[in-house]
Amino acid sequence: MATVIGWLEHIGVAAIFLFVLVEQVGLPIPAYPLLIIAGAWSAQGGASFASILAAAIAACLIADLSWYAAGHRIGSRVLRAMCRLSLEPDSCVSDTERMFTRFGTRVLTFAKFVPGLGAVATAMSGVTRAPLPAFIFYDLIGAALWSGVGIALGLIFHDAVDSVFAELATLGRIGALVIVGIFAVFLGLKWWRRHQLFRELRMSRISVEELAALREAGSSILVIDARPSASRARDGMIPGAVAFEALSEGSSRTHHQGEVVVYCACPNEATAARIAKQLLAMGFHPVRPLAGGIHAWRAAGLATE
Repeated sequence: MATVIGWLEHIGVAAIFLFVLVEQVGLPIPAYPLLIIAGAWSAQGGASFASILAAAIAACLIADLSWYAAGHRIGSRVLRAMCRLSLEPDSCVSDTERMFTRFGTRVLTFAKFVPGLGAVATAMSGVTRAPLPAFIFYDLIGAALWSGVGIALGLIFHDAVDSVFAELATLGRIGALVIVGIFAVFLGLKWWRRHQLFRELRMSRISVEELAALREAGSSILVIDARPSASRARDGMIPGAVAFEALSEGSSRTHHQGEVVVYCACPNEATAARIAKQLLAMGFHPVRPLAGGIHAWRAAGLATE
């Protein structure tokens, strides 16, 4: 640990600020272990708890305000971009929107503790045009809790942190390789989770052009919108689409015997594919997710209501 402590003493809290900022922007760099080490450093006479906490909160706030501004300016497109870049499964858009609908900006107080929720929740605040004072208030609480817990763990368990680094130091270069290996495993697991999700949800998609042609030909098609109500109100629906929550197993099967198309707002249709599996289990057949979801439909210049 002496090497890491020496590095922190040389660069100071600026290193903590930089690592937290990069992670909060969305890059897969685990800054939390550094916060724990910084807490242990503070216990050994390094920078104060308050200065480390202030640096971490400032980094969080800068990154979060950037995502808020992007969401406010660009709208829901920023959510699609985030999910394409993130290593977390991209169903986070619909899940976050449902949580945001339920809790509002208060979700920011715990969002950073939930993988895949933190950055999306901040962008969602901008997309929904949440009041900036409320956003800053709850975001500051969330950043303080998230950062404070990590630093406090280092303060309380600094002896244990020292012991871990001491063991790694005795291994020499092998110890350094162990640290690099842990980071590689961290990234690998995230990538594997995303790969497994898409493999599990792989099924035949229908293109926007195919759906438009079938509707124009008068084919019997039931179109289901799998998005939360707030998303439907904001971005509109495909004309004639039915909200998924409005369906009931018995009545839906009685009134429709043709093909079913389900869509969402996720860039890889993860939510739509999940709903499609539920519909198949309910007896609907065939069921296909719409490739590209509502954004592909709108990008093709087709009408919404």
